[in-house]
Amino acid sequence: MPIRWGDMDAFGHVNNTNFFRYMEQARIEWLESLGLASVGEAGTGPVIVNAHMTFLKQLQYPGDIVCRTLVGTVGRSSVETRFELRRADDASTVYAHGGAKVVWVSYATGRSTPIPDLLRERVTFDNPGTELDAAKIEKVA
Repeated sequence: MPIRWGDMDAFGHVNNTNFFRYMEQARIEWLESLGLASVGEAGTGPVIVNAHMTFLKQLQYPGDIVCRTLVGTVGRSSVETRFELRRADDASTVYAHGGAKVVWVSYATGRSTPIPDLLRERVTFDNPGTELDAAKIEKVA
């Protein structure tokens, strides 16, 4: 994913809010790969109930970033996602890490609903740390 000039702020580094946008984009691309990013047939879909980020190192334009998303704790209607951000040209350095709790809801009622079977089939719930990737799902050691 490219770092855009407009991602930077007056201090000459990528503004912290953009790290959350990078995390969101990585999570949405994964959900899209499963066909789960839009409102489902039953009027259900994902919402974020909380998100957090630890900023370890500044990012500057130009460059590309690599976002890695992993499964954390899974519940009946929720899944914790974890996130790591690195520069493509500095892959050994984590620039930020964080996470978000995704809850599946009925948009009509605003109440939680069980996560889709398709999502359950793609993730190993008793082994947190499963990488969420559009191309593959693999266990992260």
